[in-house]
Amino acid sequence: MGISSKAGMTGRARALVAMLLIASVAACAPIYRNHGYVPSQEELDEISVGDSRATVDEVIGAPTTGGMMGEGDYYYVRSRVKRLGMLEPKEIDRQVVAISFDSNDGVQNIERFGLERGRVIALNRRVTSSSVEDKTFFRQLMGNLVNFNPSQFLGSSE
Repeated sequence: MGISSKAGMTGRARALVAMLLIASVAACAPIYRNHGYVPSQEELDEISVGDSRATVDEVIGAPTTGGMMGEGDYYYVRSRVKRLGMLEPKEIDRQVVAISFDSNDGVQNIERFGLERGRVIALNRRVTSSSVEDKTFFRQLMGNLVNFNPSQFLGSSE
C-alpha cells in the first residue's frame, strides 16, 4: 500500500507541475488587439477627387471620428496593440486614412498614413494642388512676412 501511494503522489505532482508549466507558457504568449477601422485600398480606389461627401458615405461609410468644425473632414483610424505578459501594451501598427472636403463638400484629398518606428509617415496620397502643400507653419508665416508691404497697411498708395 505504501508503494502505490507514493506512485499516486508522484503522478499528481507531475500533473501539477505540467499544469503550472502550461499556464506559465500561456501567460507569456502575446495577445493582439485590433481597434478601429480603415477602408481597404480597393474601397478607396472607388472614390475620386471631386466626388461628393454622399458618395464617400455610400461607398465607405461615415467614420466615427470627424473634423472639429462643422461637417469637417473624415478620419478613419486603426491600430494594433501587442500585450506580452505583465509588460505594458505596445502599439505595433497604426493606420489613418484622412479624407478632406472642399467648401462644396467635394473630396479634395485622400491620404493614408502609417506608423513606422514611432513616426507618422505618408503611405500614399491623392492630393489636389494647393499653395500650402508641403510647407510647415513656420515657412508659411515667414513667407507671409516677406510678402508684407507696409504701404498697404498704412493705406498709402504708390
